[in-house]
Amino acid sequence: MEILNDTAPKSSPKPLNDKKVINAWALFDWANSAFALVITVAIFPGYFVKITDEQINIFGLEVTNSSLYAFSISAAYLIIAIASPFLSGIADYGGKKKFFLKFFTTFGAIGCISLFFFTDASQWLIGTIGFIMGMIGFAGGLVFYNAYLPLIVTEDRYDSVSARGFAFGYIGSILLLCINLAIILNPGWLGISEESTLAVRISFLMVGLWWIGFAMISFRFLPEDDKGKPSGKLIGKGFKELQKVWGALKYQTNIKSFLISFFCYSAGVQTVLYLASTFAEKELHFETSELIMVVLLLQVVAIGGAYLFAKISEWKGNKLSLIIMLIIWTAICFVAYLVQNKIQFYGVAAAVGVVMGGIQSLSRSTYSKLLPPNTEDTTSYFSFYDVLEKTAIILGTFTFGYLDLITGSMRNSVLILAVFFVISLILLTRVKVVPAEVKEMEMG
Repeated sequence: MEILNDTAPKSSPKPLNDKKVINAWALFDWANSAFALVITVAIFPGYFVKITDEQINIFGLEVTNSSLYAFSISAAYLIIAIASPFLSGIADYGGKKKFFLKFFTTFGAIGCISLFFFTDASQWLIGTIGFIMGMIGFAGGLVFYNAYLPLIVTEDRYDSVSARGFAFGYIGSILLLCINLAIILNPGWLGISEESTLAVRISFLMVGLWWIGFAMISFRFLPEDDKGKPSGKLIGKGFKELQKVWGALKYQTNIKSFLISFFCYSAGVQTVLYLASTFAEKELHFETSELIMVVLLLQVVAIGGAYLFAKISEWKGNKLSLIIMLIIWTAICFVAYLVQNKIQFYGVAAAVGVVMGGIQSLSRSTYSKLLPPNTEDTTSYFSFYDVLEKTAIILGTFTFGYLDLITGSMRNSVLILAVFFVISLILLTRVKVVPAEVKEMEMG
């Protein structure tokens, strides 16, 4: 079935598999993954919980600081989930992928820089808003970044190039995190007292500058936006294109089953990644330097994990690779519920690292393989994929924060995430992933 190719303007053909373009695309992961690692995982969660009061009054409602952090993630993704279908539909019709990628990158970087001014408990609102801005910038740009993949490489290279992007992201973010760790452990190098929060806040400033700085290199080499000016109201056109995707998916049971499975396990995966540090800080009393060491272990293992499961997918297919990872994710939730000391948590973190990069990389490439043949307007399809992931994050983080709020224990929140993985595992067994070479033979 061929859809979304009636009225949208087309960019001029670009050569596929160009090394410079591929590296530029992967370098964007290097740039924005610093936010994903330093702000959302390694340093900011523990800083937020430590610097704010245990109970925070918000319009007369008392919430715990860890619940507020979880709800902040939910709020950020709710905003971007609402805007994303319109923006990506407009971007595809108007040929403005790079424009919106630049916008969200700048917006997110400004949010990171603003966290430098989050100095004490009385300024929790600055920290919350700055964090939400960073989350919106990070998540909002991903739909446009992901949509470049089918436009810069042939299908047989989806898995390897997708893995390269994640690997670049892990390496770049680890490098910056190591620099941050050195400054935090040795504040005297910069004339900062050990009691001051300045060393930690400098890491937030560095993330914003790193993000926008390296992204500029990617913007230079990625394909330019279509200069054609479409007629009519772009918002209406963009929404119409998204409706066509929804209409097409109704009759594609295979890709629909994958997307439902993807929704369920994304709720679990992303919630674990975003809230593992708050769990470690509150339940196991990790210090900031200890959390950074856990995250470094996780990231190093994740690089190998991304390539490991890419190889498994080459040997046995994407479906089996995803099934194996979902089984591991389910086990991780049960073990995390029982964990009692820091050594055990290090083991859980290592297991998360093995499947973290692999499941994100293969999810993206598997979806690309399941798209209808000759799909030209990929942004709207990836918008649908992206909205599902963002909605899943809203569900996962809100459920996690709500259970933490009403039970007073984050362990119950972790345990409930296993349910998401079990459901997704059952649904994934119904999905059929056809190898690229077989698909070409059938089309021929």
